[in-house]
Amino acid sequence: MELVQVKIIGLSISASSGGAYVMLLGEPDGRYRLPIIIGGYEGRAIELGLEQIKPARPITHDLLCQFLDSFEVQVVDIVIHKLHERTFFAEIRYRLNGKEHAMDARPSDAIALAVRTNANIFVSASVLEEAGIVADLDGEDSGGSDENLSPVERMERRLNKAIAVENYEEAARLRDALKELKGDQV
Repeated sequence: MELVQVKIIGLSISASSGGAYVMLLGEPDGRYRLPIIIGGYEGRAIELGLEQIKPARPITHDLLCQFLDSFEVQVVDIVIHKLHERTFFAEIRYRLNGKEHAMDARPSDAIALAVRTNANIFVSASVLEEAGIVADLDGEDSGGSDENLSPVERMERRLNKAIAVENYEEAARLRDALKELKGDQV
């Protein structure tokens, strides 16, 4: 399985989904972006980890890190390896007693752990191809009217605009709609 290293390039509360967050992962030097909708608690846990804020009492992810440390378990990396029916699947790869192991996890929990342990985050190339968005990093807009564009081209333009203004929730919705539209043309 080919893996692509990513980092968190955006995390924001979704205004329309009752406290959920939209997390945007992206290649450090590439064009792929991967928006993932996550729960409010997990989004806040990732924020706290990124900002290195330690609550007075440990939250679940901090407690897990303390537990792992006490048994000398080293988190090696996090891999988002599968997408099935709009659900992402991840695993935490770790080292215990010199042996490599992997544990199934939700991407949001795995990433909350990764930000606390400085573990790298990877996404399989197949997941990026299926659910990723190719961002227009040049900031170029072809301008003009959409009337001469195909429906796919119009939707791709809207997708790039949503990414440019960091509306990742809309970008995720457009990505899914674009996938369906392209599927209808096959």
